[in-house]
Amino acid sequence: MKLTEIEIPGPRQDYIGYGKEGFAARWPNDARVVVNIAVNYEEGSEQMKSLGDTENESFVEFTPLMPHDRRDLAVESVFEYGSRVGIWRLQRLFDDLKVPFTLFGCAIAIERNPEVGDWIKESGNDVCAHGWRWEKVWRLSREEEKQHMEWAVRSIEQTCGSAPQGWYCRYGPSEHTRELVVEHGGFLYDSDAYNDELPYYTNVKGRKHLVVPYSQTLNDGKFVRPQGYGSATDFLDSLKRSLDYLWEEGDTHPKMMSIGLHPRIIGQPYRMSALREFIEYAKEKEKVWFARRVDIAEHWLKNY
Repeated sequence: MKLTEIEIPGPRQDYIGYGKEGFAARWPNDARVVVNIAVNYEEGSEQMKSLGDTENESFVEFTPLMPHDRRDLAVESVFEYGSRVGIWRLQRLFDDLKVPFTLFGCAIAIERNPEVGDWIKESGNDVCAHGWRWEKVWRLSREEEKQHMEWAVRSIEQTCGSAPQGWYCRYGPSEHTRELVVEHGGFLYDSDAYNDELPYYTNVKGRKHLVVPYSQTLNDGKFVRPQGYGSATDFLDSLKRSLDYLWEEGDTHPKMMSIGLHPRIIGQPYRMSALREFIEYAKEKEKVWFARRVDIAEHWLKNY
């Protein structure tokens, strides 16, 4: 019996990708692995009573106990830690080691801490828009999502000096997100996919569109999720093993490696020590390219 797929909104699933033979990409300077560090800057744009939200956030170090009809001051203070302390600990590390990164920036979060936007301007790093707020866009209507996307772009252009060239939703995109990204016309790519270790093109209503996939595997969120990282050593071991394996494969089939960070999580000193050790380890290897996400997109658009 033949299985028949029905037409539904949103992208169609692709289980084949680059197939058995893979794709022998070439990165600049014949790099075997390209490493992108994505800093998810959400602090100040999360769900909160002062912004009229009806529920509290829960993506923090502990299990929140406050009912949703009350402010959760404990959770709010964790997000403040990310904006007050964690982001600047990352800034000192990246500036010291001269490592490029991508800010997955929520527009409202940057508005609430303008020095972050100033740092992005000064450092020359890129912003991939992470929403107007750190919001669940699948709860919005198509028109609301479109409006919020436009607000995010205008806001980030003002705070960071240039418009974002990529888009990445809070988990997860709606059926309309990719169409809206393409309709907007100002984005080079989106990262709302976890299905590959290389960029790829997809068709959106007859238009070719670039996807630069992301990953939740090497993500500091596992420090605060069940069965995640029990220690900084677990995190470091995962980073090193991933890089080493990809580096060996990269002799014939180079790939990209995405590392996801959140200032309120990775900003704790013992976790930062593991991140520093990994970056120093990776920089000692030959043929490893630390790149901004926009650099990866531009390389792909130019060469493939």
